Amino acid sequence: MKKYAVLVAGGIGTRMNSSLPKQFLLIKEKPILFYTINTFLKAYPEIEIILVLPEAFIELGQKIIDDYFFQSKISISIGGETRFHSVQNGLKMVKDESVVFVHDAVRCLISDDLIKKCFENTIIHGSAIPVVFSKDSVRIVKENSHQIIDRKTIALVQTPQVFLSKHILPSFEVGYNEKFTDEASVVEDNGIKVHLIDGEENNIKITTPLDLIFAEQLL
Repeated sequence: MKKYAVLVAGGIGTRMNSSLPKQFLLIKEKPILFYTINTFLKAYPEIEIILVLPEAFIELGQKIIDDYFFQSKISISIGGETRFHSVQNGLKMVKDESVVFVHDAVRCLISDDLIKKCFENTIIHGSAIPVVFSKDSVRIVKENSHQIIDRKTIALVQTPQVFLSKHILPSFEVGYNEKFTDEASVVEDNGIKVHLIDGEENNIKITTPLDLIFAEQLL
């Protein structure tokens, strides 16, 4: 079945304290975007990639594509006001019945094994949402109280979140709602059950300068 990867890099990364969005920062002299795109192409060379970027950085994104991936099928879409709108814009470029990956472009440590596992589970179950379980104690904190809860019941959600196109495309034909925290929540709101699989501890979302150091060591 045809494969698309919507790589979401529409944000500006304010927590990184950098004027350059984090997806363009360098690790070992290559931009973070390079590692993410390269791993998807390593897993499935035929995959069509839709890169969702801030409008002001389209030219820089195209330069990365031209410098490293000139023979690959990579298109660019403009990011939106929220993550939901960015994904919605990217999904408009999916034209065929397919398996659709939606991935945080700054999760550059993802493995090709996880990408393949997500695809295989999506073929069987219709979707694949990678999660890891909390290793820390967890509390729900309210204004005047806090309560410990069983960490074994807390799953931390990662990407890629992967769906059959017949499920995710119609699910995103709605307006934005604050309860849409990720793609799975949008699909579930459309009455479709999603399937959880084991994620990877190293599949972190690069958000802070410390994450950059961690990623460089692993790469």
